Amino acid sequence: MNPYLDLVPFVIGLPLLGFLINGLMGLSSPAWRKQKTLIGAIATVSVAVPFFISVLLFTGLSSDSSADIYRLFTWIQAGSFTSDIAWRVDQLSIIMALVVTGVGSLIHVYSMGYMKDDEGYWKFFAYLNLFIFAMMNLVMGNNLLLLFLGWEGVGVCSYLLIGFWYGDMAKSSAAKKAFVYNRIGDFAFLIGMFLVFRYVGSIEFDVIFDSLHLIPTDIAFWIALLMFIGATGKSAQIPLFVWLPDAMAGPTPVSALIHAATMVTSGIYLITRMSSLYVLAPEAMLIVAVVGALTAVIAASIAITQTDIKRVLAYSTVSQLGFMFLALGSGAFIAAMFHVVTHAFFKACLFLGSGSVIHAMHEVEHKLEHDGKHVHFDPQDMRYMGGLKEYMPHTYKTFLIATIAIAGIPPLAGFFSKDEILAMTVNAGVLGGQPIYFILWGIAMLTAFMTAFYMFRLTFATFHGSFKLPQIFPEAKGSEKYLHESPATMTAPLWVLAVLSVIGGFMGFPDFIVETFTGATAHVNWLHGWLIAVASEYDLILSKGIKWAILAASVVVAGSASYLAFTMYTDDKAEASDQKLKNLFGGMYTVWSDKYKFDEFYEGYIANPIVKASDKVLAVFDIKVLDGFVNLIAGTVRFAGSLLRYVQTGVTQNYAIALVLGTILVVGMLLFG
Repeated sequence: MNPYLDLVPFVIGLPLLGFLINGLMGLSSPAWRKQKTLIGAIATVSVAVPFFISVLLFTGLSSDSSADIYRLFTWIQAGSFTSDIAWRVDQLSIIMALVVTGVGSLIHVYSMGYMKDDEGYWKFFAYLNLFIFAMMNLVMGNNLLLLFLGWEGVGVCSYLLIGFWYGDMAKSSAAKKAFVYNRIGDFAFLIGMFLVFRYVGSIEFDVIFDSLHLIPTDIAFWIALLMFIGATGKSAQIPLFVWLPDAMAGPTPVSALIHAATMVTSGIYLITRMSSLYVLAPEAMLIVAVVGALTAVIAASIAITQTDIKRVLAYSTVSQLGFMFLALGSGAFIAAMFHVVTHAFFKACLFLGSGSVIHAMHEVEHKLEHDGKHVHFDPQDMRYMGGLKEYMPHTYKTFLIATIAIAGIPPLAGFFSKDEILAMTVNAGVLGGQPIYFILWGIAMLTAFMTAFYMFRLTFATFHGSFKLPQIFPEAKGSEKYLHESPATMTAPLWVLAVLSVIGGFMGFPDFIVETFTGATAHVNWLHGWLIAVASEYDLILSKGIKWAILAASVVVAGSASYLAFTMYTDDKAEASDQKLKNLFGGMYTVWSDKYKFDEFYEGYIANPIVKASDKVLAVFDIKVLDGFVNLIAGTVRFAGSLLRYVQTGVTQNYAIALVLGTILVVGMLLFG
């Protein structure tokens, strides 16, 4: 048993306690709301302490340790159904706990600087703590119902945080959009959970894994597919991915938290946790792989056309999640989790770096306003940026490191996790004899090329060349003097994440590289050895030559795309280069820029018809049938009352006569009945 198991309630409870303290005190005391340093400190400590406890729990585990369960109490008991509030400590849950609390702590520190002037400071940190509490229940819950409680919890928190600035209707709409799309996936997840209980008789993970033989093959397919549909909502895959780019409406730290460490990784975690079920349903796995690959390439193509710095990163997240689902569908569950971890490092760094840039651009706008120069621009639009590396060296260096990592250039973290996914995709084709996996590998390589291209386009257009704002608005001449680096509370987390983006990939260093140069069998891929006890994984049967060929192709693709972006987007060539892309791809570029009109399709062919049907059918049914039935009952009661009121005369003699007649009637019935 893990010697630190008794500390598990603190991992779960401290974020909840932080939410209650800041939330209740903020609601009840205006004076408390002004104590921003105290508020931020309480919220940060409420996540940082669980991180250090998670480290202790990690040290108490070994790669072959069985799961330890901390049971708090029985939550629901009805007939044969029982569900406990119980948390699971195993290799998978602890890896996720370390990512959630570790990256979450850094985002909390960053938020203390980013949100310092916001009136809702106390509320923001209360919501962040609640988000972490929900996510920890999701990744450490010992049964599907507790996992689902956390699943719904992060959905509610995303609604609260995306719409944090709810006075702006666009931001409120983005929050509602995220909430609605996730409910669609959650409904499918619920049905899958019901089917599990129907055939297994329990929703506890150990019982499920020991009873998979009770689930018929066709039912296993439907359970796997339904849970995958749930995952497409939370982890933003086709067809439910359109909410995630709009989630940029929330404050930038929220974007980092959702995209890097919490909500969008839920689907990958769920399928990895249920991997032993998925290997029983290869048809469902193929669907997962195809959807993942298509999502990856579609989102990457959209990202190439975007000019909003956060939207580029948002579509990048959708694309990288597609890579992870491609891995899951290729039987590479551990490789998918590897990419979850490395992606948390460099994507959090990128989002927080973009927040640093936006923070600086906002400052320029405010200073110009103070000088009486009314220059209004979008502080997230890259076309007003450029040349920022001179004024924001820490932000630039960390952003560049994270860009190199996500582009898949060795030896940074993204290279190792992405290369393992590519290799396992080919491996699935060889192992199962299904040529479609080779096509999916080709799509993944194309996506890898586009990823490196659009990320370096973003970096060069933002930080290289000259500052564009004075060139577009003459009255903003000299405004570069207002540009400055962000405070240490914002740059320190950037450097921590940048370092992790450099070294994080070595936890999954490929064994075959060491074996090639030493000739000895190697076991340096620590993450694989750590997770193999809790996650199924197809055997890697590729020869060393094929592995090296895939690795070399990956390097060539990333390097050539990076070089192409360098030639096109440095030295103030961004606008002309974008025009070249438009001319080169013509109508296809327009399709990408229009985001394939997914939103328009849903609005025109799903949302509007439902609204019209509701007005013409459901509203009529509600008014005429439901309301009519209720009104009929009320009318009947009123009519009966109007008749009976005549016997209520208020005359005592009448009541006495009625009493006598009633007595005679009852006695008569008893005598002659």
